[in-house]
Amino acid sequence: MEKHSLYLVRHALAVDRGDDWPDDTKRPLTKKGVARMREISDGLAALDVELDVIITSPLVRARETAEMLAAGWLSRPVMGVSTALAPGLQPAAVADMLSRHPKAKGIALVGHEPGLGEFAAWLMGAAHPLLLKKGGVIRIDVPTIPPVPGSGHLAWAATPKMLRNISR
Repeated sequence: MEKHSLYLVRHALAVDRGDDWPDDTKRPLTKKGVARMREISDGLAALDVELDVIITSPLVRARETAEMLAAGWLSRPVMGVSTALAPGLQPAAVADMLSRHPKAKGIALVGHEPGLGEFAAWLMGAAHPLLLKKGGVIRIDVPTIPPVPGSGHLAWAATPKMLRNISR
C-alpha cells in the first residue's frame, strides 16, 4: 500500500499582537522563534524526515517558519503558499489543495492553530482536535492524496522541545 506522510507544522514563536503590529498577517517570527525553528528543522532531519513539498499559510510568521524548515534539507523541497492554510482553514479545502501533489511522499503543511489541529482530527476521524505548540509537528500518514476524512493514521507527534533535543 502506498503511503504519504503529512507533517503538520505550527508556525514558530512570533512577535506579540499589539500596536506595533496592527495587521496580524504581517507579524514576523522573533529572533528566539527563528533560532528554535532552526533546531526543530535539524531535529526533523535527524529523524530522517523526507520532504518533497512544503506548503505554507500566506501569513508572514508561517512563511518564515516554512523557509526555516526548508533550509534544513540538502535537497530543497518544492515550496508553495496556499490560502487554504490561513487561519479559519476548512479541512476539505486543505485536502483539495493537496490534490495538486498526488506523487509527493512527504508534505509539510505550515499553518496555525486551531486549524491544523482540526485538520489532524479530520484526517484521523477523531472527535476532538489535536493541539500543536508553536513549532510543534504532527506526522499523519494517509493512503492517498488527496486524503479523505478518517483515512489518516497518527504516526507521531512531537513538541518543539522534543525536536530541539533530538537536534543536539
